[in-house]
Amino acid sequence: MSRKVIIAGNWKMNKTAAEGCELVNALKEKLGCSCYDNVDIVVCPPFTTLGAVVEAAKGSRIKVGAQNVHWAESGAFTGEISAEMLKTSGVEYVIIGHSERRQYFGETDATVNSRLKAALNAGLKPIVCIGELLEEREGGLTEKVLTTQIRGGFDGITGEQMANIVVAYEPVWAIGTGKTATPDIAQETHAHIRKELEAMFGAEVAGKVRIQYGGSMKADNARELVAQADIDGGLIGGAALKADSFAALIDEAMGK
Repeated sequence: MSRKVIIAGNWKMNKTAAEGCELVNALKEKLGCSCYDNVDIVVCPPFTTLGAVVEAAKGSRIKVGAQNVHWAESGAFTGEISAEMLKTSGVEYVIIGHSERRQYFGETDATVNSRLKAALNAGLKPIVCIGELLEEREGGLTEKVLTTQIRGGFDGITGEQMANIVVAYEPVWAIGTGKTATPDIAQETHAHIRKELEAMFGAEVAGKVRIQYGGSMKADNARELVAQADIDGGLIGGAALKADSFAALIDEAMGK
């Protein structure tokens, strides 16, 4: 089944508003050709940079996403941002359950599920992250961990809602370490994820869900990874912080 490639850059805790606009403007120049119409390009700045980047991206093919969202509509949640706040600021996508949120800020499958439902209710397009630790992979627990995360994270979600959800597979052992799963290993894991989605939502729905690879994808491995049957793009960290490397990665992912 043909699925549109999606490349999303997670800027993490990087880029001021001015720096973010500079990066987006450079990307607009590099990605202005209509040949990029067949790939969804998303940038995910920190909260303080979102407004400026949304404005800078207007009129271009670059979409903007946030890095997190709270499950409540409003209330006494100091430091948090609601889905409606993101939606009204011009944000289209939002990352949920990133491994760093799970590791440092206590995210669980239950909170991922609550945030996911809030994002969907506000009309946002969630990028839901799942992935195993090094010791879990070495212990042969990868499929068990991913199955648990999928069933918990997508509990109560309908097949219709899945049409607006992107899944990002993050082998935690390959994030920021320079290690990357081989294309065969990545494909095997992505295939398992799709199999679990099929068990929950049926083959038709699962076949349409886009699954990104989020483990140190770069220009030199993007083409081979995205060429795999079940890998539909990438959630990019370091390579997304410079226009040249991000544009080069997109080109390679598209087979240019």
